[in-house]
Amino acid sequence: MEALQATFFLVVFVPLVSPAPPLQQQPFQFDEYDTDVSMGSLIQQDYEMQSKDIVKDGTNISLDTSLRLQGDDSQLDVPPTKDTNLPTCLLCVCLSGSVYCEEIDIEAVPPLPKETAYLYARFNKIKRIAASDFADITTLRRIDFSGNRIEEIEDGAFSKLLLLEELSLAENRLVKLPVLPPKLTTFNANQNRIKSRGIKANAFKKLTNLAYLYLGHNALESVPLNLPESLRVLHLQYNNITTITDDTFCKSNNTRYIRTRMDEIRMEGNPVVLAKHVNAFSCLRMLPVGTYY
Repeated sequence: MEALQATFFLVVFVPLVSPAPPLQQQPFQFDEYDTDVSMGSLIQQDYEMQSKDIVKDGTNISLDTSLRLQGDDSQLDVPPTKDTNLPTCLLCVCLSGSVYCEEIDIEAVPPLPKETAYLYARFNKIKRIAASDFADITTLRRIDFSGNRIEEIEDGAFSKLLLLEELSLAENRLVKLPVLPPKLTTFNANQNRIKSRGIKANAFKKLTNLAYLYLGHNALESVPLNLPESLRVLHLQYNNITTITDDTFCKSNNTRYIRTRMDEIRMEGNPVVLAKHVNAFSCLRMLPVGTYY
């Protein structure tokens, strides 16, 4: 009887103390998660943990500024602009040789990276262009200062820009033109205050690549002299031009001369009656746009 009890106890006891089988843990399924969302959550958590201002060199710097400064340390060596303490390529947008400084209310041309080829500084408050602004930027091919308040351009401001092909000074307050670089193909000075005495007699003579010349909506009393043979489009509409001569577009001493490249001349909005100057257009393939009666 005692043997049977011991055996029974053993049989009953063993199942009670036997360990349960291990739980089946589900492995992490990383492919079921959107990594962009997860990373965004981590960035958001990190941003919230650092929401207080960062103290750097004894000065409080906001997190946003700190992140921008840490984003590209190479830009910190760029000299500051004349109107702000930010480097030019933080104030503007620098991309593959192009600098975009549009509608940011700068009052002067900012220091540019030396490799700048295209500068767009439209719709700002720039009043003056100094000779030093482009002294070291010989790679420029296009400059657009449209929609500023430019009244003065220092002599020689563009003289070293031997690669410059396009220059726009439209919608400013100029009363005279600067000396223009020799390789220009397009020059736009529409909507200024330029009078004929503000354009030198040989201002365009040596610009043998100039194809597009825009001088509309100014105060010119006459057509500029010595227009280059390369010219294709000439806009002089809405000035104060009262007369033209046989040598304005043609050559009075050469009746066989034809201006073969000229495709368009606009002179509407001027006091001159074009029908009174028929000989002035004898070398053109088409008549200028304007008032004839």
